[in-house]
Amino acid sequence: MSGAVEVHSMSHVYVTDRGASLAVEDIELRVRPGEFVSLVGPSGCGKTTILSIIAGLIQPTSGEVRIHGELVSGPAAQVGYMLQQDYLFPWKTIWHNVMTGLAITKQVTTESEAYVKSLLGQMGLSGSESKYPAQLSGGMRQRAALVRTLATKPDILLLDEPFSALDYQTKLTLEDLVLDTLRSQQKTAILVTHDLSEAIAMSDRVIVLGRNPGHIRRELSIPEPIKQALPFQAREEPDFHGLFRELWQELKETEGEDALEA
Repeated sequence: MSGAVEVHSMSHVYVTDRGASLAVEDIELRVRPGEFVSLVGPSGCGKTTILSIIAGLIQPTSGEVRIHGELVSGPAAQVGYMLQQDYLFPWKTIWHNVMTGLAITKQVTTESEAYVKSLLGQMGLSGSESKYPAQLSGGMRQRAALVRTLATKPDILLLDEPFSALDYQTKLTLEDLVLDTLRSQQKTAILVTHDLSEAIAMSDRVIVLGRNPGHIRRELSIPEPIKQALPFQAREEPDFHGLFRELWQELKETEGEDALEA
C-alpha cells in the first residue's frame, strides 16, 4: 500500500537577487494513512518549506512528492492546510467563514451544511454561527479555522504551528480536541512545531530536522501508551519525560553543529 504522503529525494533552492540558498536537501519521508507525524528542529531548518511543497504551494527544485500515489503539481482538494494565524475574514460571520472552502469549490449542499454544523458542535462552537471573529476568543477562532479546514473533507491535514499563539491552557485543550477529531475521522496529519512536548504528545512519529541545509537527522517512534492517550494525559505517561530529554539533547547537538560550521 502506498503512503498517504511520500516525499522522494526532495531538495529545494530559494533564489533571490543576493544569490541561491539551499533550504532543504534530499528529504525522504513516508507518512502512512491515518498517521500523525511531527516535524521539529531549529529555526531555519526548512520545516515550513517542506509543508508548503507537500501542499503544492511550492514546486521542489528536485525530487518529488506524491499524495496517495499521485504526483503533486499544485494545491489539491484532499490536502488541508492550517496555519498559526486563523485568517478568518473579519467582515464575515463564523458561519460564512467556515463555509468559505465549500463555497469556492461549489460544494455547498444540504449534506455539506449538516456536516459543518456537526463539526461546529464537536468544536463547541454551536450558537456562534452568527458572530464575527472579533467577538470570539483566540481559541474559538482557531477552532473555527479548523472547522473551515475540515469542511471540505481533506484526507490529509498540514498543521503549521496552529497552537503557538494561544495561551497554555487553551493550547492543551485544543491539542486534545484536534487529535481526537482527527483520529475519529481517520485523517493523516503532519504537524510543524517548536514545542517538543506537543510533538511527543500528539504524534505517532517525530522527525528531527537539522539545518544548513535542512535535512532529516533522526526519526523517533512514540511508544504505544503515549500514542493511545490524548495529549494532556500523554504528558503523564512514565516514558514521556525520557523522550523529551532525548529530543532536547538531539536539538542541542544540532545547535552545536551549527556553531561549529559557522
